[in-house]
Amino acid sequence: MPAASDDKRTVTIAAIARLAGVSVPTVSRVLNGRADVSPHTRKRVEDLLSQHGYRRRPPSMRANSGLVDLVFNDIDSPWAVEIIRGVEDVAHAAGVGTVVSAIHRRTSSAKQWLDNIRTRSTEGVIFVTSTLEPPLQSELRRLNIPVVIVDPAGVPPQESPTIGATNWVGSLHATEYLIGLGHRRIGFIAGPPQLMCSRARLDGYRAALESAGIPVDDTLIRPGNFYHEAGFAGGTELLALADPPTAIFASSDQMALGVYEAVRQRTLRVPDDISVVGFDDLPEVRWCSPPLTTVRQPLAEMGLLAARTVLRLARGEQIESPRIELATELVVRDSAVAPKQ
Repeated sequence: MPAASDDKRTVTIAAIARLAGVSVPTVSRVLNGRADVSPHTRKRVEDLLSQHGYRRRPPSMRANSGLVDLVFNDIDSPWAVEIIRGVEDVAHAAGVGTVVSAIHRRTSSAKQWLDNIRTRSTEGVIFVTSTLEPPLQSELRRLNIPVVIVDPAGVPPQESPTIGATNWVGSLHATEYLIGLGHRRIGFIAGPPQLMCSRARLDGYRAALESAGIPVDDTLIRPGNFYHEAGFAGGTELLALADPPTAIFASSDQMALGVYEAVRQRTLRVPDDISVVGFDDLPEVRWCSPPLTTVRQPLAEMGLLAARTVLRLARGEQIESPRIELATELVVRDSAVAPKQ
């Protein structure tokens, strides 16, 4: 067992975690008396805390300088900018810099990013719409770097907090709104199937139809990826059906704007000929013609909460809940009306 430090004030949670072979959040849970730690691990951590004379520093003495890493698969999207804005607001107030990276779903990019992390200090990492592969999880755990995930793809690691929105409820309400206007043939353009938020939005659409006694017609569902091109392609296919939908619900605003272009190219009009609803409430959709009815997803707030959470973990503080969903809200504008009789 390593000897106790001569200057006990310099002992950190990260150092204790490294010696115990556990994550920083695990040490934090022990310090805060949480029950979700195995007895063996708890005793090992407590012994190290006692041996090294760890004393929790008062808030005024806690270091909060350094960097926060914000990692996207891609950043060529307005919704990414909104998340960055939320993270930046918190980081700036805390005197912490933000490093934004895009790993483009490529193994080589992820490896390069990890190599960069090893060469510098970071308070923690925020992953957006990402899958943490086991080797990456293992290395970040070994480095004692806290991780928070925004809109996880797949099932997130149990020890990593997640921030999301009420995607199922938002999609349910949007579809119910169209049904309330009188629509019965409602097209849907889905998001990437690997993302939990995409699956929740599709499920919410299906649930609203089934609740209203409207059979789910799979010919009215088109695949997408949240970008304009997918919305244009899906909208074009739906409008070309022998019995086209009277409304299209695109599960992102960018895809909804792609549907707008598909409608225009068929010399039709929104909402006179077809109603369109989106999801996100990006700043520009209130200025398109007509202004888009959409589900507001609090993207900046999600980024803000993710940054607050990762900084609290870095300081060894307890968080209220490891799984947080922020409320969505249907924003009614001018792109959806009752169908023509």
